[in-house]
Amino acid sequence: MEEQCYALLIDADNVSAKYIKPILTELSKYGVITYKRIYGDWTSTHNSSWKDELLTNSIMPVQQFSYTQGKNATDSAMIIDAMDILYTNDVDGFCIVSSDSDFTRLVTRIRESAKMVIGMGENKTPEPFRKACDKFTILENLLSEQEPGKPKTEVAHDKLSKEKIEDAIIKMVIENQDNNRATGLGEVGSRLVSLYPDFDVRSYGYNMLSKFLEEFTRVQLVKNGSLVSVALKEDWGMKEGIDR
Repeated sequence: MEEQCYALLIDADNVSAKYIKPILTELSKYGVITYKRIYGDWTSTHNSSWKDELLTNSIMPVQQFSYTQGKNATDSAMIIDAMDILYTNDVDGFCIVSSDSDFTRLVTRIRESAKMVIGMGENKTPEPFRKACDKFTILENLLSEQEPGKPKTEVAHDKLSKEKIEDAIIKMVIENQDNNRATGLGEVGSRLVSLYPDFDVRSYGYNMLSKFLEEFTRVQLVKNGSLVSVALKEDWGMKEGIDR
């Protein structure tokens, strides 16, 4: 299978330089990063922490002066570049790194052209931007992964309740049972992300979906050789009157 190519576009005004290594590590899981660009006013001391990272990580800085107060020129430059890259049709997807909801329409437009969009931003990122992406990753989660000696903790933000996640999984299992199909662990993961683009087990203090599901009371993991599927717990199904 041919490796996917991604364009990485970073909003320096809204993202700290401390996240660059976790960003590159995470995006490399999806494919090759063919464009690496970062946008900001490089004459400003606000972006000075980024300057050391640009050469080290081969990221091309795009200069945008703040022409008028209150107007975000960086947003405009990123949007123009993203559309130019989109029209060349030489990438399979984009990674938009920002904690700003101003890129929501851009993400929607890119997805309309059948390109995947991975969003990355801090906890404070507004929900419209998160939901517009195919997949949204919280930067604090990535940073904690880079600190192996530090115990994993749940990230404090307005994440989905575990009950809502479990309800969605139960619905998937019942639908598949109606069609005489097992519900694979991989299917559960991909469908949860389709339903909730910002779903990430790392937000709950786990690094594996299987470990996360073990704490649920109404579903269970069923192992058959190397295959792992998700099923309803028998006692819960009987109690609820679900006869499958």
